[in-house]
Amino acid sequence: MILIYKSIDGLNEYEQIGNRLPGYNKLFEAIAGYGLGGSFVALFGRVGGGIYTKAADVGADLVGKVEKDLPEDSPKNPATIADNVGDNVGDVAGMSADLFGSFAESTCAALVISSNTLYGALSESQICYSFLSVLLYPLLLIAIGILVCIVISTFSTHIMKVETKPKIESTLKVQLIGSTIVLCGITYLVCIFSFPQKFYLDQGGQHVATELHEPWEPYVCSILGLISGMIIAAFTEYVTSHSYSPVRGLAATCKAGPASNVTLGLALGYFSTLVPSILIAVIAFVANHLLGYYGVALGALGMLSNLPLSLAIDGYGPISDNAGGISEMAEMGEEVRDRTDALDAAGNTTAAIGKGFAIGSAALVSLSLFGGFLHNSSLDTLDSASEIALTKPEIFAGLLIGAMLPYVFSAFTIKSVGKAAFGMVE
Repeated sequence: MILIYKSIDGLNEYEQIGNRLPGYNKLFEAIAGYGLGGSFVALFGRVGGGIYTKAADVGADLVGKVEKDLPEDSPKNPATIADNVGDNVGDVAGMSADLFGSFAESTCAALVISSNTLYGALSESQICYSFLSVLLYPLLLIAIGILVCIVISTFSTHIMKVETKPKIESTLKVQLIGSTIVLCGITYLVCIFSFPQKFYLDQGGQHVATELHEPWEPYVCSILGLISGMIIAAFTEYVTSHSYSPVRGLAATCKAGPASNVTLGLALGYFSTLVPSILIAVIAFVANHLLGYYGVALGALGMLSNLPLSLAIDGYGPISDNAGGISEMAEMGEEVRDRTDALDAAGNTTAAIGKGFAIGSAALVSLSLFGGFLHNSSLDTLDSASEIALTKPEIFAGLLIGAMLPYVFSAFTIKSVGKAAFGMVE
C-alpha cells in the first residue's frame, strides 16, 4: 500500500494508490497468534515445570536433611534425582519458554502496530509512504541483538579466564554490561538505517499526520528498555547476591531461628519490587509520549534485545546446581563440592536476574499488546473524550507506581517487625 501526500488550496490530504493487498492488516493481526502460542506453551512450561522443581527440591530436603539426617544430594537419597531433573524442567525449559513468549509477543505487537502505521520519506515534490521501515526496525533490532550476544558470549568463554571464585560473578556480569554497551551503539546505526528521514505515525487508523517524528525517537524508546533491563539485572543482583548487605543481613538473622529469617526475607522480597516498577513506569510514559504504543513495543524489544545472553546466564544456575549434585552423588570429594558450591552461589544470582528480565518485559509486552489492539481498532483516538483512560501514558505509569507502593510500605513495616523480634531474641 502506498499513499501520496499532496497539498490542495492549503489543505493536506492523502491519495491512496496501489492498494493491492486488501487483507494486509489482517495478515499481521494473524501474526499475533504466534505470540499467543508462545505464551500458551510458556504457561505449561513455566508453571508446571516450576511446581515440579520446587516440589522435588522441598521433598528431597525434607526426607533427606530433616528425617534421615543425610547431607544434601546424598547418593542414599533417591529424591536427589528428581531434584536434578526438576532444575532442568523448571529453571531451564520453563524459563526459556517464558522469555520466548515475551520475546515473541513484543515482536508481534510491534509488527501489528507497524502494519497500520505510516512512514513518510520527505522530498521536494511529494511524500511517499511505505510500511517497510516501521516493519524493518523491530526485526533488525532483535536480529542484531542475537549476533551481538553470540560475539560477547564467545569473548567471555574463550578469552576471559576464571581462575578464582570472585571472578565467577564478574565474568557473568561483564557479558550483560558488554552486550548493553555494544547494543547502544549498534542500535543507533540500525535506527538510522531504518529511519533515514523524518516520519509520521498513523493515528488510530485515520491517515492524519499530526506530528512529524525524528529518527532518534525510536532509538530512545529502544535504549530506554535496554538500559532499564541492565539496571533491573543490577538491582536483582544486589538483593539476591551473597556479596551484598541484604543477603548477608538476612543470613545473620538465622542465628535467631527461622521466624526472623522468614519475616525479613518476606520484607526483602516486597522491597525488590521498587526499582523494576519505577523503571517500567518510566519506559511506558516516555515511550508512549514519543511514539505511542509503537514506542512501548520498541521499549519491550529493547529490554529483550540481549535475551540470548540473559537466557544463557539464567541457565547457568541450574547447570551448576546439577553439577554439584552429581559430584556429591559420585562421592568425588570435598574440594570438588567446594568448587561447585561457588559456581552454584553465582548461579542462584544469575537465575534471579533472568526472572527479573522475564517479569519486567512481561509488563511492557502486555501494555504493547493492549496498545496494538487499541491502535488497529482505532480506539486510541478516544483519549480526548475521557479525562481518565488507560490509553494515556501518565495514567498507566501512575497505576504501576501506585500498585508498587503497598509492597514497599509493607516491606518497611515487616522489616521493622523482624528487626524488633531479632533484638528481643538477642
